[in-house]
Amino acid sequence: MNPTPSTPLELLIGRHLSKNPLTLATAESCTGGLVASRITDVAGSSAYFLGGIVAYSYEAKASLLGVSWDTLNGKGAVSKETVIEMAQGARKALGADIAVSVSGIAGPGGGTPDKPVGTVWVGLATPSGEEARHFVWDGDRVRNKYLSSEAALQFILDHLEGKLG
Repeated sequence: MNPTPSTPLELLIGRHLSKNPLTLATAESCTGGLVASRITDVAGSSAYFLGGIVAYSYEAKASLLGVSWDTLNGKGAVSKETVIEMAQGARKALGADIAVSVSGIAGPGGGTPDKPVGTVWVGLATPSGEEARHFVWDGDRVRNKYLSSEAALQFILDHLEGKLG
């Protein structure tokens, strides 16, 4: 594929998914649909993108994505466990091969000493299992949302390129 540094991640993902007929779904909290928006910026994305679920509240995470209340109450919405369950739930709900999830604290408020503003978890569920990545951004709300979407897209691309465990 010979990508250049200026090739958007969503375009590279689209090329991979079209070539290997795989489907994708998203489950988003702090990014509010930004990952899905970027994926659908690519013409022809309807061939591989099944849809996205924006689940901002605990109730939405539980009812729409099947995240357990034990996880939400015990680990919090911004945790490895929650994003794994979110990705699994989106994959199941939409019947996708691959699902990515994002949950975090975009700011400017909402941070704690253990989870400061900018803390984000990204999850990925695939036929071969689940993984999660943790980040702490130092931007403002809009920048933190963008960096989180970029991290989610990079996670998908890493999977498609066989760069994960």
